[in-house]
Amino acid sequence: MIQRHLICLLVALGFAQADVSRPNILLVLIDDMGPMDTSVPFLADSEGQPVKHPLNQFYHTPEMEKLAAQGFRSSRFYANSVCSPTRASIMTGQSSARHRTTQWIRLTGRNGGSHDPADWNWSGLGKDNVTLARLLQSAGYRTIHCGKGHFAPFNHEGSNPKDIGFDVNIGGGSIGRPSSYYGEEGYGHIRGTSKIHAVPGLEAYRGTKTYLTEALTLELKKEISAAVEAKKPFFAYMSHYALHSPFQADPRFKDRYAGIQGRSKREVAYATMAEGIDKSLGDLMRHIESLGVAEDTLVVFLGDNGSDAPMGNSHGHTSSAPLRGKKATHYEGGMRVPFIAAWAQPSEDAQIQKRFPITQGILEPTDIGTVHDLLPTLLKVTGVEAPEEHVIDGASLWPWFAGIETAQPQRFLMHFPHSHRSSYFTVLIDGHRKLVWHQLNEGDERFELFDLEADPYEKKNLAEDRPALLKEMRGLMAEELMAVDAQAPKGVDIRTALIP
Repeated sequence: MIQRHLICLLVALGFAQADVSRPNILLVLIDDMGPMDTSVPFLADSEGQPVKHPLNQFYHTPEMEKLAAQGFRSSRFYANSVCSPTRASIMTGQSSARHRTTQWIRLTGRNGGSHDPADWNWSGLGKDNVTLARLLQSAGYRTIHCGKGHFAPFNHEGSNPKDIGFDVNIGGGSIGRPSSYYGEEGYGHIRGTSKIHAVPGLEAYRGTKTYLTEALTLELKKEISAAVEAKKPFFAYMSHYALHSPFQADPRFKDRYAGIQGRSKREVAYATMAEGIDKSLGDLMRHIESLGVAEDTLVVFLGDNGSDAPMGNSHGHTSSAPLRGKKATHYEGGMRVPFIAAWAQPSEDAQIQKRFPITQGILEPTDIGTVHDLLPTLLKVTGVEAPEEHVIDGASLWPWFAGIETAQPQRFLMHFPHSHRSSYFTVLIDGHRKLVWHQLNEGDERFELFDLEADPYEKKNLAEDRPALLKEMRGLMAEELMAVDAQAPKGVDIRTALIP
């Protein structure tokens, strides 16, 4: 968890809550988008300068490039390695170990294997949870949910995003993926591999040639217009179903990839889906500008877990290359996501931007940001406070956006006592040091230790070579887990397993 004690700096920057106006917020969350699924370079060289890699050359996302140029982006922004834990962390400001939605939520009931903790929070968020949406709603915001919800199973509280604080719900429910992106198939209602995964709502687009990403964008534009017309600040949570499978090409962009050699049909489909969400971003930005509220609108863009691009094996240097791993693994390719924060229209004259400046065109190469930080960051800019009894693991990122260097220890804890591509593991990142504790994996090494500064692509496990560092990191991980009363797989005791 990031610890930044910067009260004096915040005061110096004029971050006084009493004077803060209420900006609009557009939060764009992309499903399964890693930092390499874009033409924007998020990785940096040894000098801290952005570097384009081959995958950046394959994708075409000019709107993301534009947003990055007018704002701040991070090379080391961390999320949980699967979707539901991240979505709960965004809404609560808490680590997965604390809110206990540590695995993806199954549509029809409890997800889990025989070794999983018996009482992990498989039912997700509900009406009693303190959430970002509910806090902003209570403060007078028009809260708009658009796209993937996946906050709770079917017929549970939270299955409808309105249960957790959204005034409006467009296309959101318990499903984690659509059965179809095609309007001709009714997004699963008319034809689809699984009717249960059909996207709810969007009746007006069923039977048309409107791709799902476009339908969601059109509907969100209407709701943003309604909020502006009503003179209410809006919190628009655009949670795209893309880039999740099924990998169905967005026909608007297929021609761009027709002559590319060495790419499979599924890889090309994935690239068109990425370009579709990029177009959506640009359309929303232009719409906000046309309404005359761009100077007062904060845009935050990120992925919910590492890439799941249909290329290569899950633990190698493939879909996230040169990073190792992909979605649902303990490597950097499974946990790092793209992150951009920018004002929709930068202006030196906008009062809210004077109070909350964002340095333009900057890539932060080393400091850590996490999904836990979004709630306190957005509460800071809106002047809204969470109840004192609600524990927040994150910290405001505004000093970071303003280019203020910090020397505070930076940590990220990701706890996954479940089975998936990587199974039963916990990750603790402390600066450039990374420890992975494998709890039940037969045939896997019990600990993996990496120096991400010297070895950013995780090729050398230092667990045997650095026993003193391993002991220190095991102690830190035990402290972090026990501080939140984290759950362990059945038959595993955290203290005895971690403290030598």
